[in-house]
Amino acid sequence: MRIGVYPGTFDPVTLGHMDIIRRGAKLVDKLVIGVTTNPSKSPMFTLDERMAMVARETADIDGIDVVSFDSLLMDFAVRSNASVIVRGLRAVADFEYEYQMAGMNQQLNARIETVFLMADVSLQPIASRLVKEIALYGGAIHKFVPHAVEADVVKRVSELGLKGS
Repeated sequence: MRIGVYPGTFDPVTLGHMDIIRRGAKLVDKLVIGVTTNPSKSPMFTLDERMAMVARETADIDGIDVVSFDSLLMDFAVRSNASVIVRGLRAVADFEYEYQMAGMNQQLNARIETVFLMADVSLQPIASRLVKEIALYGGAIHKFVPHAVEADVVKRVSELGLKGS
């Protein structure tokens, strides 16, 4: 069984993420979506909320497993029995960062390959960070996230009392 890992913070999960998930799932028998923490990011949603969002949005895709991790990606990939790490690329800047990470990961474990999928052209500008920023200023995000995620983000912004600040 070929197992792939698609890691990310998914804060929130976007249409770009969903594009990579759907396409990545076709490349492997099982795609483990690893929802992680990132010390350099301030998440809008808790880890449990992000996992629930991803699980809800991927419920119709066969062969998906959503789990959390807080470790080196390569250690997580080994624990998941993965032979492939799936990464999405939006632009040249993504490639430079991802190329460096793939090289470091190969040094840690050369048995696990990194596969890059180019984001659909219409989804390339989407970034979770920008989605949150747009929402925090009261902008429309329906073009960037699934409908239910839009509702989650709008609700969270309302709870934070920041809309239009």
